[in-house]
Amino acid sequence: MSFSTGNIDQTGVILFGAGLAVFFLVLAFAVVVARSRSQLRHRLTSINQRHTGKVLRTAKKNVSVKRKTSYSSFDGFDRFLQRVIPRPAALRTRLLKTGKSISIGEYALANMAVAAVATYLVHRFSGISWAPSILAGIGVGLGLPHLVIGFMIGRRIKNFIALVPEAIELIVRGLKSGLPVQESILVVGREISDPVGVEFRHIADAIKIGTSVEDAMWATSARLDIPEFKFFVISLAIQRETGGNLTETLSNLADILRKRRQMKLKVKAMSGEAKASALIIGSLPFVMFGILLMLNGSYVLQLFEETRGIMLVGFGLFWMSLGFLSMAKMIRFEI
Repeated sequence: MSFSTGNIDQTGVILFGAGLAVFFLVLAFAVVVARSRSQLRHRLTSINQRHTGKVLRTAKKNVSVKRKTSYSSFDGFDRFLQRVIPRPAALRTRLLKTGKSISIGEYALANMAVAAVATYLVHRFSGISWAPSILAGIGVGLGLPHLVIGFMIGRRIKNFIALVPEAIELIVRGLKSGLPVQESILVVGREISDPVGVEFRHIADAIKIGTSVEDAMWATSARLDIPEFKFFVISLAIQRETGGNLTETLSNLADILRKRRQMKLKVKAMSGEAKASALIIGSLPFVMFGILLMLNGSYVLQLFEETRGIMLVGFGLFWMSLGFLSMAKMIRFEI
């Protein structure tokens, strides 16, 4: 199929040029900042040499006890990512939540690969020019890997929440048998399956190298950001400060977490009808479009041959998206 895309091409070229200009401005700003830092470092080194009369080894290479953070094994690509990624710490934390060893460099390469494939497919099958195809490919390249990472995080959190009560009850049985909290945590790491087991093994390893139980727990809680695990850490912290029967506290917490999960499942079952209605109503326009396209394709494709038709399609998709978001907000409950 082929579209008359004179107006589309002009708008796409303008948008692509504006995006490219913004990208190069950000890149230039990053280069200027890096160069100013390098000049400041060089000036401090020269002042040090002038006053001490000798060249320090740190003047040639800064030595730090902190491990150097790298995004990729390729030096040039690593320097490029360090300059263009705005919030690397947040991205790294998000990738760690998946439980997979995904580096920022691998994630960036996945974005580029998906963007390149999407650009080719859009240009090949839609018939529009390269400029809007590149814009669509960039959008898909940024959005699709983000959605995949979000799906992986959600699935891991779901599995973690399902196993947390069992882990707490195993700690309770260990405490009743006379084991200390550290040994009970190690037992959980060995006996409970992942993702709970691997996190408790990390906690046990941190305790072995001298980290306190509270610090190791809070570090894992900050990385996971799961309310059920935060309840467990808070219970341990409060019991250590105020005293009391730890086994009874953890038993009650395990029971509460099970009831909380049962309530979530009940809410999910009760909202299933609303979700099915939203799915059916939302899919009807696309189903009808497909039927009309098969019956009389030339009649339907007139929407994409003029700017007014494209604007109508865009407005329709916009309002449908608002409807989907409103219905999703109505059937989502915080427990």
